[in-house]
Amino acid sequence: MTQHWLMKSEPGAYSWAELVDDQSTHWDGVRNYQARNMMRDEMKIGDMVLFYHSNCKPPHVAGIARVCKESYPDFTSWDPQSKYFDEKSNPDQPRWFMVDIESVESMQNIVGLPEMKARPDLEGMPLLARGQRLSVQKVSPEHFETVCRMGGIEPPSYS
Repeated sequence: MTQHWLMKSEPGAYSWAELVDDQSTHWDGVRNYQARNMMRDEMKIGDMVLFYHSNCKPPHVAGIARVCKESYPDFTSWDPQSKYFDEKSNPDQPRWFMVDIESVESMQNIVGLPEMKARPDLEGMPLLARGQRLSVQKVSPEHFETVCRMGGIEPPSYS
């Protein structure tokens, strides 16, 4: 069964436009255990992703992506030249994991955080909870569909 997620990226670090140009990428650098566990244990090929730009004005969902490769060790964690280096991680005992995602569709209209907060039908969405800072979050199918429609697109079919 298809699951739904929200993944955050700062536009200056990796933007939706870059994913569209690249077509797919590995989602590296996640250094929160809860987010890591979701990527490692729960994300499956075909799962749908709201690609969210954080740390910009306004923060917003820019497009829809799909998981195209399931969890594997985040090799940036054992590269001393990487900003994501973790001396306690190595190829024999990886501490961090990543998935690959591919672009599916751009929102016709970005879906800003203020607009999402104003929608009663998005109540309970983790992104909108006070103090929620996880870079990877679960999204209910209903919330996913609402955000897609807010962005001017039909939710992708899951066949």
